[in-house]
Amino acid sequence: MSQSPQSTAEHTVRCRYAPLPLLALACVAVTAAALGLRWCGAGPVMALCVVSAVTVPAALTGRAVRRRRERESHRDGPCAATAQRVLLRPLPGRIGALRLRGTYLAARTTRRSGGDLYDAVRSPYGVRILVGDVRAKGLLAVEASAVLLRSFREAAYEEESLAEVARRLEDDACRHIARLPGEETPERFATALLVEIPAGPVARVVHCGHPEPLLVRDGQVRACPPERPGAPVGLAGLVGAGHAVETLPFRAGERLVLHTDGFGEARDAAGRRLPFPERVGERAAAPLGDLVDGLRADLLRHTGGELRDDAALLVVDRVPEQGVTPR
Repeated sequence: MSQSPQSTAEHTVRCRYAPLPLLALACVAVTAAALGLRWCGAGPVMALCVVSAVTVPAALTGRAVRRRRERESHRDGPCAATAQRVLLRPLPGRIGALRLRGTYLAARTTRRSGGDLYDAVRSPYGVRILVGDVRAKGLLAVEASAVLLRSFREAAYEEESLAEVARRLEDDACRHIARLPGEETPERFATALLVEIPAGPVARVVHCGHPEPLLVRDGQVRACPPERPGAPVGLAGLVGAGHAVETLPFRAGERLVLHTDGFGEARDAAGRRLPFPERVGERAAAPLGDLVDGLRADLLRHTGGELRDDAALLVVDRVPEQGVTPR
């Protein structure tokens, strides 16, 4: 039976940490041996010889462990990118009056691969969308992405308030983080953007430390930064930040561009940042599919195909109702 990304990641962590208790035990044995020899009257040269006989093999073992972990990290990269694509189920092309299109690109550097995510579901309260970026990488990022996507898919149907959906993500993320080994996850959080699009001409947004959405209206692109920035998922309890719901006008004929920093902060070989809002503006009149394909091509062209970070993009068009001209 095939293993889930979560069980695979847990197995990888256990394998990597298995030799560490043995190394710690060897250090204790070395210290005890040296002290015992000195107490029994052995000379410093004899004590040094005994200590060297134990510490040199231990050092070589530690070096071998580090090399093995590096090889596993490089091997996990392609696996993580593939597993991440499996997690990102295809978006519905249309939900009610909304058209949706998304794309995901994995980082070329294997240690940076994995972690960007998106999804959209129809709920009793409107269409709800999640775009996020887990700060871990590799299989641990895939595991964390699975936790957040599962939490979102359940909460989006069950919670009336978008703020409560964000709270559910926070609670589930904190429970997951508490089980992770510290050295493997120096950054224990995810940025996220939650969007709710009801039947009326608005969109509701909860910002969790994520890049702001771009609103395309009448061919013009406007960034929509939060009035009350929220904490990233997994850090709200530490900084004491709540989840504020903000409302944006979103009428028929308009477009929302949601993205991760793989698009917004992509750089070329000279360190120049991709002018992402400008690229969106240049393609503002393009059909939805052409816009997404064009922005993906812009990213690959700017970076020369050498992505240093994952990149995810989700674009939503509100379709004019039949017989109604958008204002």
